[in-house]
Amino acid sequence: MNVGGRQCRRFIIPYRTLRIQGGAAMADIKKIGFIGTGVMGGRMCRNLATKGDVPVIAFDLDPDKVAALDNAGVEAAPSIEALVAVSDLIIICVPGEPQVRTVLFEPDGVLQHVHAGQTVVDMTTATANVAKEAAEKLGNKSVDFADAPIARGVSSAEDGTLSIMVGGSKEVFDHIHPAMSCMGTEITHCGGVGTGMVMKLMNNFIVFMNTSALAEALLIGTRAGVDGELLFETLSRGSADSFVLRKHGMQYMVKEDFPDDVFSVVYSLKDLSYALKLAEENNVNAETGKLVERRFKEAIDSGYGPYYGPVVYKLLKDQN
Repeated sequence: MNVGGRQCRRFIIPYRTLRIQGGAAMADIKKIGFIGTGVMGGRMCRNLATKGDVPVIAFDLDPDKVAALDNAGVEAAPSIEALVAVSDLIIICVPGEPQVRTVLFEPDGVLQHVHAGQTVVDMTTATANVAKEAAEKLGNKSVDFADAPIARGVSSAEDGTLSIMVGGSKEVFDHIHPAMSCMGTEITHCGGVGTGMVMKLMNNFIVFMNTSALAEALLIGTRAGVDGELLFETLSRGSADSFVLRKHGMQYMVKEDFPDDVFSVVYSLKDLSYALKLAEENNVNAETGKLVERRFKEAIDSGYGPYYGPVVYKLLKDQN
């Protein structure tokens, strides 16, 4: 697959080889700093500390989230400045673009404190534009940068089986690959800076479309007299099968189980807005995406914003 003029390549690394490969390749990385230890970042940071072979230091606005990683050997940093001062590789994983801009560009942010020879990796889901801006500003200080957003959910963050999409030079990709392999099993080099973000946004774009379609199919099917579980089980055996069907549909939607500690409608709308902005910038009228955006906004207005994305099924039931 060609993305951004570069050949997109996927690397699948067996879990048992991580320490051996990481130990050799991370010889020039003496310490890793991790900023943002929330629902996803905390689990990723833990894997980095327990599966890797270099010390990890972390910072979060909520000190308790970092303290929870103490049993994994993660050191707590009192500030971003303190973290940057001792880290060769700095990883950022925060909720969205506003937080990335704060972490990177505010007066006490990463940009102010980095020095030549360091590498910064942003694993947040944001936009290609902020990735390119970060690369330019960090590059002016001889600091390397890559965007490396993640796909799959909390369980994959927990067990280190994330899909990680990297945008950056081949040299930077090779440099950070061992660290990424502690957090994911599929590490894809998507091309230059920003292409990792594009890949992630398109991943989520399709997930949101599929989730909305599944909600409609479930409501139509059950009202037409078909058992919901049987409907999704049967669909999973045919050409309608997908990860979204098996996870969002079969594990949550059909059971009407919509937790408030997983990827919420609010976050879904955030990512979809980034994808629609990307479509606009590239002169694409993403009409289906706009319809799903409207549905997400209606879900938030109806009080479903804090709940897991498949909750759009309940919105449909309410409206019909």
